[in-house]
Amino acid sequence: MNAVKTYSKKYQGSASKVFLVAGGRPNFMKVAPVYEEMKKYPAHFKPIIVHTGQHYDWNMSDIFFKNLGLKKPDIFLGAATGNHGRQTGRIMIEFEKRLLKEKPDLVVVVGDINSTLACSVAAVKQRIRVAHVESGLRSFDRSMPEEINRVVTDAVSDILFTASENDETNLLNEGISKDKIYFVGNVMIDSLRKIKKTAQKSKILKKNGIREKKYASLTIHRPSNVDDKETLQNILNAVAVIQKEIPVVFPVHPRTMKMIMKFRLLSFIKNLENLILIEPLGYLDFAKLMVSSKLVMTDSGGIQEETTILNIPCLTIRENTERPITVFEGTNTIVGNSTENIVSKAKGILNSKRKAQLKKAPKFWDGKASQRIIKVLKKKF
Repeated sequence: MNAVKTYSKKYQGSASKVFLVAGGRPNFMKVAPVYEEMKKYPAHFKPIIVHTGQHYDWNMSDIFFKNLGLKKPDIFLGAATGNHGRQTGRIMIEFEKRLLKEKPDLVVVVGDINSTLACSVAAVKQRIRVAHVESGLRSFDRSMPEEINRVVTDAVSDILFTASENDETNLLNEGISKDKIYFVGNVMIDSLRKIKKTAQKSKILKKNGIREKKYASLTIHRPSNVDDKETLQNILNAVAVIQKEIPVVFPVHPRTMKMIMKFRLLSFIKNLENLILIEPLGYLDFAKLMVSSKLVMTDSGGIQEETTILNIPCLTIRENTERPITVFEGTNTIVGNSTENIVSKAKGILNSKRKAQLKKAPKFWDGKASQRIIKVLKKKF
């Protein structure tokens, strides 16, 4: 018997109660369109937004709800503190309390952060179905905490929504049944397409004295890049060279600033004349900053996807990516974290007379992924 069918239906004949879990800033862009689409079918679904609190300050959390037009979370777990084990454990404990109290029919998790892993595991242990949005992404690098979260979440999920055809191949290779997998496209692009026009009204360029396509953007936050002094110094050394060619705007992630301070590198970057240090940005301001960039340098997975659709050159400061489609079909180049390689690839783009050329838009990255997700869920409920 199909394992999914062995779960009891507590609300048969009425709207299914659905927990939509968000914990970090990439999650909010993925939850928003699913929530919006789900609200169109009140006879089928009663969506409840659960914010775990993994990212909890204004610029990393609340402002994203405002920018995306999301209502205030119905449930806030406030489980932000601690390292990976402590944080994951706290989220599981607090989320389980809510599961026992509310008894939802379905838990929808998105992405690959600690909240994704914690809430999916807590749900299946209570015999509650789990749907994972953005299933099947693999970097094949188990040193990445996110890779562990992806593999475990996919292993326990009942419904797996993939963003590209390659993701399904990864899942099948891990022994996951094909009848659990649904290729729906990239839900993050749903949010980007929705706010792109509104983001053009942002004053972020004027505020920082920069002009369209006359600057590069930089974001780094991954432990592999910022928690090791030598690696972080290598990246900043590359930025020091690049900012002589073009101004570089650097919204500094709280984790990154913490490590810059720890390694006493703040005076080094403050002395770079064309490096513009700013606070982390909300979604609308960052979308405007990104779409107006000549070049984006990042270690973010989501930004690799967004720059692909926006047709902006992207240098990924990592040794691998769980989103290879952005390289094969998009505008993304993997450059690692060596000073020489970052500088070489950046100069190649800056000195080129040709514009970035998107090979082709990945299939189903069309702003309708959330519609496909709800279509599947309506059939299952």
